[in-house]
Amino acid sequence: MLFANQIIDGLADGAIYASLALALAFSYRSTGIVNFAQGEMAMLSAYAVWQLMTWGMPLIPAVIISIAISFAAGTALYAGLVKPLSRANLLTVVSVLIGLYLALNSLAGFLWTYSIKALPSLFPKGHLVIGTLSVSIETVGIIAVVALVLLVLYLLFERTKLGLAMRGAASTPDSAELVGVPVPAMLLIGWGIAAALGALSGILVAPRVFLNPTMMFGVIIYAFAAATLGGFDSVIGAVVGGLLVGVVENLVGTYIPWIGPDLKIVVALVLIFGTLLVKPDGLFGRKKVARL
Repeated sequence: MLFANQIIDGLADGAIYASLALALAFSYRSTGIVNFAQGEMAMLSAYAVWQLMTWGMPLIPAVIISIAISFAAGTALYAGLVKPLSRANLLTVVSVLIGLYLALNSLAGFLWTYSIKALPSLFPKGHLVIGTLSVSIETVGIIAVVALVLLVLYLLFERTKLGLAMRGAASTPDSAELVGVPVPAMLLIGWGIAAALGALSGILVAPRVFLNPTMMFGVIIYAFAAATLGGFDSVIGAVVGGLLVGVVENLVGTYIPWIGPDLKIVVALVLIFGTLLVKPDGLFGRKKVARL
């Protein structure tokens, strides 16, 4: 029973990691740039929900508005910062995005202080009992929400012209332009979707860890582990990697006493370094082939 509960709880955590890993994968696939500030953008989205609720807005409308604002912020980030840096060297891009990470973290502390705040969960309290298995409604809800998001993304990319255009702009931008695809607009939308996915991750994780400017530090490391394990250029890999990381870190924290809940983050670091050493492209990543 304990083992089954840990698996299910790990899947719930992994679903959150997967949503943030998806955001990282979206930004990387479209521009080849990893958004190191993705976690802090997600944290600000959670604060936006809290702020709207303090002004009297119900939870669900606040969540919808926050995700919409995050989408707009993602497009603005691409247009104002990422696109101008597209021809800069890698070190410059990394330095700017790390600087953005620090700036957003400081902005949250300045606006809302570093005191812990409580953000209500999207799901009611209580447990579902199935035989000898007891699962919280929140756990089931998180898994269901992320599964629904994945279904929507699948339908978007496989069944709509917009999705096909975005795929073409990300994989072969030169060829996509030749057939009339507005590549800059598609990349803009891609970064907006990435920011919205990150916002969802922040909103889901805030009730579990409490709302504060540093709440996404551990989550973004797990998300990086998920994206590295699955492959940064693979949407499916981000999801599978997130679920695997969630289950593994939960089981390790439970069954290896000297690790416990406080050192579980070591699992993520081991997965990152191990994957880079053994299979740098990840489980589902595509190898880059270059002509000599």
